[in-house]
Amino acid sequence: MSEAAGGSEAGVNEWGDGTRCAHAGLPAPVPGQPFLPGPVFAAPYHLDPVAGPAAAPDGYGRPDNASRRRLEEAIGSLEAGSCLAFASGQAAITALLLTLLNPGDTVLLPSDGYYLVRAFAAGTLERIGVRVLTAPTAGPYPPLAGVTLVLLESPANPGLDVADLAALSAAAHAAGALVAVDNTTATPLGQRPLDLGADVVVASGTKALTGHSDLLLGYLATRDGELLSRVRQWRNQTGAVPGAFDAWLAHRSLATLDLRLARQSANAAALARSLAARPDVAGLRWPGLTGDPAHEVAARQMRRLPGIVSFDLGSAERVGRFLTASRLIFAATSFGGVHTSADRRAQWGDEVTGGFLRLSCGIEDTPDLVADINGALDRA
Repeated sequence: MSEAAGGSEAGVNEWGDGTRCAHAGLPAPVPGQPFLPGPVFAAPYHLDPVAGPAAAPDGYGRPDNASRRRLEEAIGSLEAGSCLAFASGQAAITALLLTLLNPGDTVLLPSDGYYLVRAFAAGTLERIGVRVLTAPTAGPYPPLAGVTLVLLESPANPGLDVADLAALSAAAHAAGALVAVDNTTATPLGQRPLDLGADVVVASGTKALTGHSDLLLGYLATRDGELLSRVRQWRNQTGAVPGAFDAWLAHRSLATLDLRLARQSANAAALARSLAARPDVAGLRWPGLTGDPAHEVAARQMRRLPGIVSFDLGSAERVGRFLTASRLIFAATSFGGVHTSADRRAQWGDEVTGGFLRLSCGIEDTPDLVADINGALDRA
């Protein structure tokens, strides 16, 4: 965040999450102007007839857009790095992989993370000569000697396992590998991977970061200026940029991130405790539960826990009855929105059982949500 947007860098670092989210990336106050200027819609911009594009920051809309730059400044301040925004989370991950990996390189991917990343690796990376290895988020990990890039997803989607980011980053760096962390589930308020030793953060801003289920967005953040320049060049050449209105909507939504996450996490905590007492629910996962396999690492590493709970209802048919019986849960893919939603992941190709359900808590009143879910389970 610039000094004009609300204080010195030292002052910004002293602010709490809510204050940082509300003020991230805002321009200096100008009488008669809005707090957050509206989206800039432009493909070409006016150029100086003599100096050309050197005279102003914007020349053409693919590499240049003021709304996108403000959003990148805002997200970068939350991740404590420099940020590039993309059209989707998958676009951000694709940009990272294709920028860093060359024929003969080796990449290590999470075997229990977002399945399309593995599908892209199998369909594209291996075809161009990149060796692809996989390992579970919680380990065990193969020897890292000879690995070019380690991509982690923590907490993992959809199983919610947690990787020890500091330990794995240290081990990867000792072996000469770079470390990227998919921070989608945690958000930068849940953890800051760059502070834990990671080289790069990638994430889908479609989900909890923006939280209103109305836009697609991705981003990459790093403190490595040379890496950022390479990815920026790749983005400019391929055109994987978000639209101006999506960038503006995303920036607007950041102001309530702290408030939304607080309610979503509280709802997940209450729901997890309630589900743990039910004999008709199996495989319950939420890192905040003391008995969860990821609890110890999550408690040490994360600043707050996600509003996502996963569990198994035994069959696709029971999941269908449960979702039909609920009055508050929307059946939908994605997660992190203000409305509680649930997704039976097997229908998309994830390697899980037919009854596995990822439930994303919204911002409904906690007693209402817990009562609705328990009632729906009883009726199912």
